[in-house]
Amino acid sequence: MASLKDAAERQAFSLAIDATLKSLNKDREKGLLNIVNLAQKFMGSNFRSEAYEGAKKMIQNPDSKWMRYVNRLLDETDPHVAKMTALNLGYQAAFAGTKKIRKMREIENCNIPWLILMDPTSACNLHCTGCWAAEYGHKLNLTFDELDNIVTQGKELGVYFYMMTGGEPLVRKADIIRLCEKHNDCAFHCYTNGTLVDEKFCEDMKRVGNLSLSISLEGFEDANDFRRGEGVYNKVLHAMDLLHENGLIFGNSVCYTSKNMDAVTSDEFFDLLIEHGSRFAWYFHLMPVGMKASPELMPTKEQREYIYHRLREVRGFEGGKEIFVMDFQNDGEYVGGCIAGGRNYCHINPKGDVEPCVFIHYSGANIREKSLLECLKQPLFMAYRDNQPFNENMLRPCPMLENPEILQKMVHETGAHSTDVEQEEPVEHLCGKCVDYAKDWKETADKLWAAHPYKQTMHLQLKNQLHEDHHLSYKQSHQIYHLHAVSYIQFAPLKRLLHAYRPGLLGHCPKLSQSHLFPELHESPYKIRPDVHQLHCLQSHRSDGSILSSIHFRYTFPVSSGLPQVLPGR
Repeated sequence: MASLKDAAERQAFSLAIDATLKSLNKDREKGLLNIVNLAQKFMGSNFRSEAYEGAKKMIQNPDSKWMRYVNRLLDETDPHVAKMTALNLGYQAAFAGTKKIRKMREIENCNIPWLILMDPTSACNLHCTGCWAAEYGHKLNLTFDELDNIVTQGKELGVYFYMMTGGEPLVRKADIIRLCEKHNDCAFHCYTNGTLVDEKFCEDMKRVGNLSLSISLEGFEDANDFRRGEGVYNKVLHAMDLLHENGLIFGNSVCYTSKNMDAVTSDEFFDLLIEHGSRFAWYFHLMPVGMKASPELMPTKEQREYIYHRLREVRGFEGGKEIFVMDFQNDGEYVGGCIAGGRNYCHINPKGDVEPCVFIHYSGANIREKSLLECLKQPLFMAYRDNQPFNENMLRPCPMLENPEILQKMVHETGAHSTDVEQEEPVEHLCGKCVDYAKDWKETADKLWAAHPYKQTMHLQLKNQLHEDHHLSYKQSHQIYHLHAVSYIQFAPLKRLLHAYRPGLLGHCPKLSQSHLFPELHESPYKIRPDVHQLHCLQSHRSDGSILSSIHFRYTFPVSSGLPQVLPGR
């Protein structure tokens, strides 16, 4: 249950949104600047100061690509939908929820996801070639009460964003709308084939205001209908037009393969999406999941390198297209690698199995037998937590696709079982399909990562931010930055140290002296307070003080130093 303070804060944010949205028609630039100031007031350190300043500069340049995008979005979106999106996804999930999640991670000593993906049903109205739902049928469902209970439990942990897939989730659209009504402080999002979208459903979406869609589209008419069935392409475009006309927010979900790469990255394809009102497009690398899956459809390393560059070109500040695109396999630097296993998300299948990822069909816990929190503490999820990131190269984030030996090890060590709804797949069989791919991609990925601007600038940005935000002298900021640099650069090959980038402690390890670990900091004026120095050594340390394996750690500085209370961290 939300506290009176939380309720009052949400109401204050709601009133501020109302006032700001009303002002947009009078003085849009002023209104948008007010929104940024409002976000900064409530979200504060959730985002870097550069992000707020960058947003203000963009707003003050009305002819820029992304300002044209924002203006089109504001002009075409239903006011109630705009408000509920800002209130539930912006304030409730991104601010209030994130704050609670961070607290619960520390209390419970486990991953707490920012979003939960769940399957209301295995049923689908289509029979797409290669889809497990088409083969398995309509047998599996999470009841409304089970969906409701998942959301209720999630909110207690700070989770206010819920995605749904299947099957086809809109087979259960009456229950989904009911869920949106009951939990009107949450944001909901469905991955759908789009064929069940009609005027009545659009009216329901407008009324609740807290439901958005991603519609699957895998190319133009011939390619799309070859897999999904004759006439589906035109039904999808009709659905997109209906959503657009009703002022609803939606985008597209695009699975890229060796066969459709050229089509789904073409100017013509992006123009098609924009023309029909799409605001975003999520690009997913084909995963060879399932006993019948064909690895031959996986993109080649050349194709993956191309899409890496192409999508960055499309969403660039200049040129490209006025649509936001993200590639979950190639944009790992923005989310710290793999986000599965409850780190930022997890998946609940229609049998109730709580899986680390929608593509990783292994689990040791079921929501029908255990609480959500117990499921998040299952051994497989804890193994994910201990091993993330699975690679210091953020272009090789997945424990299956790019690091198949790691997934096999985690599944075996935790006793997780196959949860594939069609046919159980041994983890050796799944990962075996990825070994050659991982080897081939490594050389290209390492080359790209070595030249990646994110890698080149992140440490300098941190040092500059410390100087800017905490008014430190260059010498002081350099001392504190050295702590971060040591933790991230020197120990990065030990991979699990990236836990320092997010809240969550595994415990205390008093046997390891801070002076042994960081002698430079021990001699600095900003000594770590021993009483709040928390770390957990996962294996051992050498006699010379260097780390043989990885550690999780967190440092708290005296308030009087003028430093942030916790560093490093997100």
